[in-house]
Amino acid sequence: MWLKPEEILLKNAFKLWVTEEDNEYFVLQRRRGYGEGGGGLTGLLVGTLDTVLDSTSKVAPYRILHHTPDSQVYWSIACGMSLDFHLIMANPQFFSDLRRLFFTLDVVSGVTKEEIVQHWEWLQQNIMRTLSVFDSSEDITSFVQGKIRGLIAEEGKSSLVLEEDPEKFREALLRFEKWFELPPEEKLVTYYSCSYWKGKVPCQGWLYLSTNFLCFYSYLLGSEVKLVISWDEIWRLEKTSNVLLTESIHVLAHGEDHYFSMLLHLNETFVIMEQLADYSIKRLFDKEAFQREPALADPLQITKRGLEAHAKSEQFRAFFRLPKEENLLEVHESFLWVPFSHFNTLGKICLSENYLCFASQDGSQCHIIIPMREVVNVEKPDSSSRALTVCVRGKRALRFSEVRDYQRLANTIRSRCGISASPQHSASSEAIRGECQSLINHFEDNPEDVTLMVGQKGSSKAVSTEALMTVFHPQDVENLDPKMLKEKMKEQSWNIHFSEYGRGTSMFFTKKTRDLIVRGVPEALRGELWMLLSGAVNDMATHPGYYAELVEQSLGTSTLATDEIERDLHRSLPEHPAFQSDTGISALRRVLTAYAYRNPKIGYCQAMNILTSVLLLYAKEEEAFWLLVAVCERMLPDYFNRRIIGALVDQAVFEDLIRDNLPQLVEHMTDLSFFSSVSLSWFLTLFISVLPIESAVNVVDCFFYDGIKAILQLGLAVLDYNMEALISCHDDAEAVTILNKFFDSVTNKDSPLPPTVQQAPVGNNDKASHFNVDISALVREAYEKYGHIRSEEVESSRKRNKLHVIQTLEDTTKQNVIRVVSQEVRFSASQLDELYNLFKRQHFLCCYWTMKSPTLLHHDPSLAYLEQYQLGFQQFSGLFSLLEPWAFCATKSTLSLWIFRLIDENQDGLVNFKEFCCALDTLYSGSFTNKLKFLFKLHLPPAFTGSPLHVKEQRIQHFIPVTEDSSHLSRLSAFDLPEDGVIRKSPERGRGKVDLQAYLKQWQNEILKKEETIKDLPRINQAQFIQFSKTLYNIFHGDPEEESLYRAVAHVTSLLLRMEEVGRRLQEPSSPPESTKPASTAAAAAAAAAAEEPSTKEATTTPESSDTSGSHSSQDAGPDLSEMEWSFSFEQVLASLLNEPAIVSFFDRPVDIQTKLGHAKVAQLKLKANK
Repeated sequence: MWLKPEEILLKNAFKLWVTEEDNEYFVLQRRRGYGEGGGGLTGLLVGTLDTVLDSTSKVAPYRILHHTPDSQVYWSIACGMSLDFHLIMANPQFFSDLRRLFFTLDVVSGVTKEEIVQHWEWLQQNIMRTLSVFDSSEDITSFVQGKIRGLIAEEGKSSLVLEEDPEKFREALLRFEKWFELPPEEKLVTYYSCSYWKGKVPCQGWLYLSTNFLCFYSYLLGSEVKLVISWDEIWRLEKTSNVLLTESIHVLAHGEDHYFSMLLHLNETFVIMEQLADYSIKRLFDKEAFQREPALADPLQITKRGLEAHAKSEQFRAFFRLPKEENLLEVHESFLWVPFSHFNTLGKICLSENYLCFASQDGSQCHIIIPMREVVNVEKPDSSSRALTVCVRGKRALRFSEVRDYQRLANTIRSRCGISASPQHSASSEAIRGECQSLINHFEDNPEDVTLMVGQKGSSKAVSTEALMTVFHPQDVENLDPKMLKEKMKEQSWNIHFSEYGRGTSMFFTKKTRDLIVRGVPEALRGELWMLLSGAVNDMATHPGYYAELVEQSLGTSTLATDEIERDLHRSLPEHPAFQSDTGISALRRVLTAYAYRNPKIGYCQAMNILTSVLLLYAKEEEAFWLLVAVCERMLPDYFNRRIIGALVDQAVFEDLIRDNLPQLVEHMTDLSFFSSVSLSWFLTLFISVLPIESAVNVVDCFFYDGIKAILQLGLAVLDYNMEALISCHDDAEAVTILNKFFDSVTNKDSPLPPTVQQAPVGNNDKASHFNVDISALVREAYEKYGHIRSEEVESSRKRNKLHVIQTLEDTTKQNVIRVVSQEVRFSASQLDELYNLFKRQHFLCCYWTMKSPTLLHHDPSLAYLEQYQLGFQQFSGLFSLLEPWAFCATKSTLSLWIFRLIDENQDGLVNFKEFCCALDTLYSGSFTNKLKFLFKLHLPPAFTGSPLHVKEQRIQHFIPVTEDSSHLSRLSAFDLPEDGVIRKSPERGRGKVDLQAYLKQWQNEILKKEETIKDLPRINQAQFIQFSKTLYNIFHGDPEEESLYRAVAHVTSLLLRMEEVGRRLQEPSSPPESTKPASTAAAAAAAAAAEEPSTKEATTTPESSDTSGSHSSQDAGPDLSEMEWSFSFEQVLASLLNEPAIVSFFDRPVDIQTKLGHAKVAQLKLKANK
């Protein structure tokens, strides 16, 4: 065990220790009297002393010491004083004489040699290389001390579950809050001791993992290192090794590489980091709500245990192909009696809400899935062998033995199946089962009554109840040609398999099952096996009548998805007779439309039509629908959406596998992006679009059994098969031609389908010069050569590459937005890049600490680039306060509100990046006229909506939510909200049909939009002018030239009012002189109202106080001003202000944009934390 650093006096006092291993910095010692030889008389004496001493004084038989060659000062790290220390302390004179000698660092002591050797090897692998980068012995010793203390703390933390040791976690939480100053809502998940590499020198410190951030802190030798990275900004997260480090965690964010090493539990740390990054991506980019997983539903309550449970449930669902609603509840080790092999196989029982599953762990690759609905009884457990027997439908029983908690497991299964352990209930259950059997017999004799039983409506009779292949190519029983005979032999092999391993949902899956799949599934059994292997059979069984209801509800709907479906219907296997008739086309339309209605997040994506066409050939219409659900939502996640993220991720996985398995190809083609572009259709259509249909179905067979691993294996086999030709090709076009010819040559020699049904080759029909390849041989070769690829490795690679793919897409979005915006503003490309990062982070800041953030609804990747990230008023106000050019503005919130209203051109309560940048560009780099025009427009509708008295009320009603929850949408009461609460600027609204005319009108308005001139601006009335004057005073407040600026504004205000008075006098020459008196009074009142507050007291910083003071001023001057109805044009205001050099100089003063951006980057999180 690692020991706390303490000084010891002699590394070998009285020859009590024997050195067994040593190097430049460490020594491994054994205490005499232990181990080999015993150490003679000295060893006997030492051993006797150690034996007779009480337990508190005993010394460990092994230890490791740290020392530096060029230093006489050593340190000891010991949990208690050792025997030699007691002896020396007993003689003070001896102590003082020897203190001048050397001290040593007792790093670690061990009771067993295995433990001490393990620690020694860890030091050799992780510490020795690191120490070579230090220049002085003091630095080395300080680093080792810090590292050992961190390891001790790590061991202490890991020895107890977090909830069992709240005190240590509370201390870590206090340090976390103090060092990083994040908002108090941020939830710390766990923490680890580690080293962070800053350049070539490691910094020993603490790694803190929270819900939204990865943080590191170190304070060593007077140098502080602090790092904060949000999970949604990480590009790469992987385990790596290099010359200095045997193993470390590499994090890439913002173009910078970060390495964390010397973790006591590196694998555990990496898994937690991976889970947090994946959670952040799913929550912020995929907008997943985790409604079925309470442990992850609230980001304020995320725990390490909850993340681990979520990861285990995901693996559980993926392995057994279960619905997303299922969560892993219990795991029990046990033996399962396998009747066909007549032996017990060791494995684990996995229990969820509705399923009992078992997977072997002895290499037999045996697993079984038992839906609770199929369980009819659980027999009384056998206490002698700790066994329980589960009886399922079909007169089958499964015996689990050596289950540690067998009694509780039996009771759990009974409760979930609604089975009572009492004999009376068993008897009643038999009676109920007898009644059910009589009902089944009745419905077999009267099939027309089935629709009444399941609650289907008459309209559902239009749903096809037969697979299209049985309709358009029924099997001829009397046909005895060789292909049909081979097909019958395959069916017989499967029937034998069913008799041994079971049939239906409770069938055993073994190596033999895979072998039969690889050889090819018989045409008659393909639909049944696809349903079973994919898990779709369970979905359909638990949702009776659901598809018929969807078909009825989606019938006649008109959306963008239905338009795309209609366009692609006749492009789906057009050469097949089934889709040359209305029967096949109508079934395809119903399935695709029903799925688009069920899952509007996906809707319809190209390639879904091709896949669904093949599913309809071999499965009934409702079965094809559930197969499509299984593929789109479980087996190929994120494939069928606007950005096809899932396919891009698997292409990156495919590239990694090419590097690992086809080195010759990598040497010749260093850029593997070619294979990504070529293989996209392979993944999206499961090779259906490139292979003849009779061959492609064999690939689909393997896919439903092994998932995406089967497609990756086949892709590698295709490239391997064409290796020589690909290496010799000169360009990409030639490589594409080679692959196309190869796919045209793939045949299925065992297919019983007639030529009218088989698909013609896509390429040239001239096959004389190209040999044929049998699909069964190709699939078999793929499994033989690349079957070693594990599904766990594929999933790990998926997680690693998903971060990079998403960040690449986000970066593409950013570059497109910057390219568009750069044409409108004077910011440099680097400044726009920083502004975009600030804008995007501000968008996510309000999403970090709440799951149902309305702002998260505004993020829609399917919209145009500029509209993907938008800010509501609250987010805009926070960011604008960090970037505003006038640092001393006293009414920030009020000014932010008016600016927000002004730049929100379509009045939807959201501002995009272009609108935000254009406003900042005007305030930073605009001319004096443009800046003044901007301020002038702030005091006109829609920015300024009336007298200041109403500003506060309107702001609260329309823009500022009371809390950051769904009430946030109430601010948009003035606008029409779609049903889903998502505000869209595009003409499409929710599921409504897209209005192309609205798109064209919007485009035309943007083209014909003319630049606004100063003559186009309306005149400003008395209330607006008073507020305009007050805004100028507030802007100037705190400026070094404040007094001269105040005088200039007062002079301009008086001048304008006098000009207005003269103008009125000229317009009304017949009016008596007394009539001018109110105007003079109005002039004085207006000037006083504008100048009173900033000159008499310090301006307030809250919009409420400024609004209140403004309202009082307005009320005081109101009666006379409203009678006169005077106003000013922008030309008058501009001309007057141009005559004041102080004001012109203030607005022409350059703004240090880079400093502003740097300050905002640092203060953005702190601003949120201080709210």
